[in-house]
Parts: sequence; C-alpha cells; structure tokens
Amino acid sequence: MAGKTVTRADLCEAVYQKVGLSRTESATLVELVLKEITDCLERGETVKLSSFGSFVVRSKGQRVGRNPKTGKEVPISPRRVMVFKPSAILKQRINVAPAPAEEKK
Repeated sequence: MAGKTVTRADLCEAVYQKVGLSRTESATLVELVLKEITDCLERGETVKLSSFGSFVVRSKGQRVGRNPKTGKEVPISPRRVMVFKPSAILKQRINVAPAPAEEKK
C-alpha cells in the first residue's frame, strides 16, 4: 500500500497554484512556516494546528536496552522525541476519504 510522498517542492507548488504567489514567494512562505514550526519544537514548545493536530516534544529518561543479536544490555541515553497527535477532525477525514487504489501485482 504505497502512497505518494508529498515533498517540500509539492507544497511550494500547491501554494503557488492555490494562493497566486510567485513560485519564489511560495517557496519562501513554505520554508518560513516550516522553520517557525521547527524553531518552536527545538525550544520544547507544543505546536498546535487547529483541525490538523499537535506536535509535542517529550523527554525520555535513560533506560537499559538490549542488543537483539547478542542479548547484551546497553544503556540508552536520555533524549527528546517528537510526537504528532492528529486532531479528531483529521482522524475523521482520513477515515472517511476513499483509500488510494492498491497497485496491481
């Protein structure tokens, strides 16, 4: 079930087509929005986009993991991870929308 991957270039083209800015202005706008989201997440802030979802940064403490090949225990250092939580509206939209056609083998 392979779907199309949307790239930055695709987003820039969509802004160009729908908003009417030049291609350069559209690319700049997309980059500015993504940079602002990234900067907020780097500072540990939650980014909430109404009707879309929230990007949340969580801190994970140090823990002991296990190498699956050797079974040897190894420490996993503390780190921050980003989690996306879709809104109820987005969940509903992706479950109502028709599924993409599966590729024929």
